[in-house]
Amino acid sequence: MSELPPDHNADDQPDHLDPFDEIIAEETDRDPDLAVIEAGSRTLRTQGGPPDADIPTRPADPEVDKALREVETELATRWGETKLEPSVSRIAALMDVLGEPQRSYPSIHITGTNGKTSTARMIEALLGAFELRTGRYTSPHVQSITERISLDGAPIAPERFIETYQDIKPYVEMVDASQEYRLSFFEVLTGMAYAAFADAPVDVAVVEVGMGGSWDATNVIDGDVAVVTPIDLDHTDRLGTTHAEIATEKAGIIKQGATVIMAQQPVDAAQVLLKKAVEVDATVAREGLEFGVVERQVAVGGQLVTLRGLGGEYPEVYLPLHGAHQAHNAAVALAAVEAFFGVGAQRADALDLDTVRKAFAAVASPGRLEVVRRSPTVVLDAAHNPAGARAAAEAIGEAFQFSRLIGVVGASGDKNVRGLLEAFEPVFAEVVVTQNSSHRAMDADELAGIAVEVFGEERVQVEPRLPDALEAAITLAEEEGEFAGGGVLVTGSVITVGEARLLLGRG
Repeated sequence: MSELPPDHNADDQPDHLDPFDEIIAEETDRDPDLAVIEAGSRTLRTQGGPPDADIPTRPADPEVDKALREVETELATRWGETKLEPSVSRIAALMDVLGEPQRSYPSIHITGTNGKTSTARMIEALLGAFELRTGRYTSPHVQSITERISLDGAPIAPERFIETYQDIKPYVEMVDASQEYRLSFFEVLTGMAYAAFADAPVDVAVVEVGMGGSWDATNVIDGDVAVVTPIDLDHTDRLGTTHAEIATEKAGIIKQGATVIMAQQPVDAAQVLLKKAVEVDATVAREGLEFGVVERQVAVGGQLVTLRGLGGEYPEVYLPLHGAHQAHNAAVALAAVEAFFGVGAQRADALDLDTVRKAFAAVASPGRLEVVRRSPTVVLDAAHNPAGARAAAEAIGEAFQFSRLIGVVGASGDKNVRGLLEAFEPVFAEVVVTQNSSHRAMDADELAGIAVEVFGEERVQVEPRLPDALEAAITLAEEEGEFAGGGVLVTGSVITVGEARLLLGRG
């Protein structure tokens, strides 16, 4: 450890900084204006069963499969998730006629740009390890619509999904008839999740917003804990074109008297979130100050991390996920669960270390740097915006050290595709551009035009059909030889990853 500079006042600082203090010193160069906001906010300071995360297949029973397809077909007639009318009036009306099921259990509400689903899965695993019955609602799904609603750490059974839909369908139709617009696909699924959680019943619901926060359909709950994962530029046509504008929408999940667990944020986003916390008398815990990642090192199949929580330090926690971003997600998840249990407020002691280790060791997040094949290694990652792509590119370099990496990219037309490709350009030797089956998919030739501008013509191959793109990428990776370390990364969209996962024999 180096000594302090000669002009540093030794009376003001200790001779040495511990690892967490060093992180704070490095990562909290904040705008002075934040001091005014933070002075008015209370901050959390202390004194002193594993989920089955596999993705479900189609039901084996033909009758159940038929019934599930009928539900999926009916839901598909409604507005999709990208067509929105910014209001919670319809979902509020549905909750009213259902008897306010979302009020029957406490909840942890999660917003942000990237990392929401992985963080939700970690929170769910921790709560389950402490013997609480959980309900988790996340979106979008990778392969099966039933993934979106989980009970006790596992996707809801198809039979129960169908039953829940049939139970609320008359009420959905009643609300449809009374509103200017019918309930959307996402609104109906949100209603189903809240009803299923109440029927279970669950001890706590872990709920990920669909988009934004203030007018998101999930925002008819009053989360005891509001989690904000890193905010970046995405959905700019709906949420705003600056970090501050996007944060304003996402701050809508922060309710009166709640606890806010805030990942590291751009300064302008942090200002907005802290101001909202002051307005509603919310308690705030910030990554890099009240909690954070103390240390991390690459391990087989993941990483070994030491986390500083609200109640103290949690050393040598194995996390079977790759990348620094997942370590930060873990710190956020741990702080959220600590806050839910009152650590830092009603109690000062840390959570049981062995239980925390057990929970994190069992975490899985399908489609997030997930290895689905060896020789050559094929990895799936659902990065769909530049921030997610940068995190994935950094993580894959750290965890896999491929001698030659081939990208397979199929993106949605409404995304910042150029920014995504630019983030991957330093790590892809070549890229095979393709398209998934979604109506939102960017045409492969259009995507190729952008890719050529980023990579150069000689590094771009076009295969409009995803099966052909996978075969081409695997062939290119195999040119390195069996033991040379070539690999394939499939990315660009959750839908692309889901379809590739099926083609490669997973789920």
